[in-house]
Amino acid sequence: MGALAKHYGFDLLAPVSEMSEEAYDALMYGSEVKIKFDLSMRNGDTRWSHKGYWEGLLPQTERLYHQTESDYRRRELEKFMRISPCPQCEGKRLKDKILAVTIEGRNIIDVTDMSIKQNIEFFKDLSLSEKQKEIAKQILKEIKERLGFLSKVGLSYLTLSRNAGTLSGGEAQRIRLATQIGSNLMGVMYILDEPSIGLHQVDNRKLIETLHRLRDIGNTLIVVEHDETTIKMADYVIDMGPGAGLQGGKVVARGTPKQIERNPKSLTGKYLSGKLTIPVPDNRRKSGEYIRIEGCREHNLKDVDVHIPIGVLTLITGVSGSGKSTLIYEILYKGMMRKLHKSKVRPGDHDDILFDSEIDKVIVIDQSPIGKTPRSNPATYTKVFDSIRKIFAETKEARLRGYKPGRFSFNVRGGRCEACQGNGLIKIEMNFLPDVYVECEECKGSRFNSETLEIRLKKKSIADVLAMSVNEAYELFEKIPVIKNKLETLRRVGLGYIKLGQSSTTLSGGEAQRIKLTRELSKKATGRTLYLLDEPTTGLHFHDVKKLITVLSDLIDKGNTVVVIEHNLDVVKSADHIIDLGPEGGDDGGRIVAEGSPEEVATVKGSYTGKFLKRILA
Repeated sequence: MGALAKHYGFDLLAPVSEMSEEAYDALMYGSEVKIKFDLSMRNGDTRWSHKGYWEGLLPQTERLYHQTESDYRRRELEKFMRISPCPQCEGKRLKDKILAVTIEGRNIIDVTDMSIKQNIEFFKDLSLSEKQKEIAKQILKEIKERLGFLSKVGLSYLTLSRNAGTLSGGEAQRIRLATQIGSNLMGVMYILDEPSIGLHQVDNRKLIETLHRLRDIGNTLIVVEHDETTIKMADYVIDMGPGAGLQGGKVVARGTPKQIERNPKSLTGKYLSGKLTIPVPDNRRKSGEYIRIEGCREHNLKDVDVHIPIGVLTLITGVSGSGKSTLIYEILYKGMMRKLHKSKVRPGDHDDILFDSEIDKVIVIDQSPIGKTPRSNPATYTKVFDSIRKIFAETKEARLRGYKPGRFSFNVRGGRCEACQGNGLIKIEMNFLPDVYVECEECKGSRFNSETLEIRLKKKSIADVLAMSVNEAYELFEKIPVIKNKLETLRRVGLGYIKLGQSSTTLSGGEAQRIKLTRELSKKATGRTLYLLDEPTTGLHFHDVKKLITVLSDLIDKGNTVVVIEHNLDVVKSADHIIDLGPEGGDDGGRIVAEGSPEEVATVKGSYTGKFLKRILA
């Protein structure tokens, strides 16, 4: 690029606006004339010289994007790309002659761009002649039934043309469920994992009715679920426990929901019966300072102004498709990243984001994995492993051998097993099948070589410590504050059962999210951080939800601001401030239906969230 700048006479550090049109075109799209490229040594001697054409940044980026086999590099390049409609068909995908075929003035793209709810009305009110009705009778029957199934599982707000990649896990699961309803199969066993993910209580009722319909036509349904309403509507419940991890794996109780409630051994039963509850806070935090998001218009948001109080727990509620994720992630998160960190990511359509007091950073705590390879684990992610390695390096035997903390890292040559490079596993590539991991024969999965494993701390090697649960490690390091405090934080969020060296690929989304929370809690607080969470109760038992609320309160007590998208009423009732979007999903959503404290939202008649809050706050 230096040769290009020299040829066209521009400064590489100067703004693009100061470049000539000819130089800019050459830089971005390539040169039409040959340029002399020199590679010089530090002493000024020319090592290599060549005359050729400059490829151009855009052609080069496109070539690298298609040629690279690295997912990381591809993701990095995608940050500089934008998806825009095809200029020929304007995003409609079909030829003009196909789009010329219409029914009541609508072509096939017009119909698929409508929501499922609108499609139900469209096909219900079609004006057809008797002959047309006879021809279309069977087709219309199938269309109406399939649209009906999608509506019954709470997806009436989706458009038929919605890209599958933009669907949440819960939405994708419910679409598959609607497909099964339409097949009318009998004698089938269906297994569902948390089907209520992302569902408001209004839509949850529809989902339960759908599950009952599948049961009533002769099928068996096994559902992994924590939602109270779904559990109470079940025919039979199997409660696992009594704890998690090493403390779990047993059937604590089984029977009808009423029998579970009466079983003194069942923690689930105690919450179902009301013997254990998540209490409503005695006081709501107040704030006179706000993050002001002006003119939100992305997707279905109706040019709304949203004011999020600083220094409190704010819940964003509303039915599925009401605009919650668009507001918080597409506009607030991306807008704040651009404002605070000069991010190149383009936020959703809005006018401006202003804040009454300083916010120094914005952090998303989601349920994505803490690492994508078996090498990542809770000990390394929370940084507690750094302190553990230092303690091992301070033992008498380690000092005699001259071992430093790096000796006890499975990421560094010297102490790790070189046969598996510290993974403890050997990856076997299966070509057209997913990769398979098998235990390393050299170190038997310990990750370290024999010399490193000879160093002991209270008769435990570094591999033994990684194999410990958080609770076990807490007892071992109870007298070492720097380690004890981090382990205590993991215990507080209900993760005392996980192993320190447990592979990140085996952690659930809820576990990964809580590990991220502990990392934030252990950091030195600035008191000016904005935390964003989306459905943090996914996969959490009532008892874990109670712990989660405490952890979120700890973040706020340090002066931070926490914004949570959530449907779980125990979390909603614990909020300081609620912003309820709706009233419905899709085109009928995108407005602020109610805002204020839970008690204030409960009085708003047009709010579905308020309706359910009124019952539990009464």
